[in-house]
Amino acid sequence: MDLDDIPMTPHDDQAKQNALIAYIFMLLGLVTGVFWLVGAVWAMAKANTAKGSVFYDHFQNITRVFWWSLIMSVIGLLFAIFFFGYLILLGVWLWSVYNLVKGFVRLTSDKPFHSS
Repeated sequence: MDLDDIPMTPHDDQAKQNALIAYIFMLLGLVTGVFWLVGAVWAMAKANTAKGSVFYDHFQNITRVFWWSLIMSVIGLLFAIFFFGYLILLGVWLWSVYNLVKGFVRLTSDKPFHSS
């Protein structure tokens, strides 16, 4: 059975809306910085309300992107005195863009982040 055949419940609709808000903040945060934290906190705060929803793994994706990006950005900044620190920062930014855009597209297509 495909997810397209499964009717969305109000719980799924609310989870989708909260994930959409978090993705928008995170994507804006790639440019502005401040919204990055707002999107991550929103996703972490709303994740428990999305449990059992087909969109729960989007909250996991947003949280994973936030923490890994934060950790790798700190490492990149520490090594910024060397050229490869900037390469780390560029790689982190590109990886974040890819995962957030992929999640946004899958969410707006009514699909979980991880699916076959």
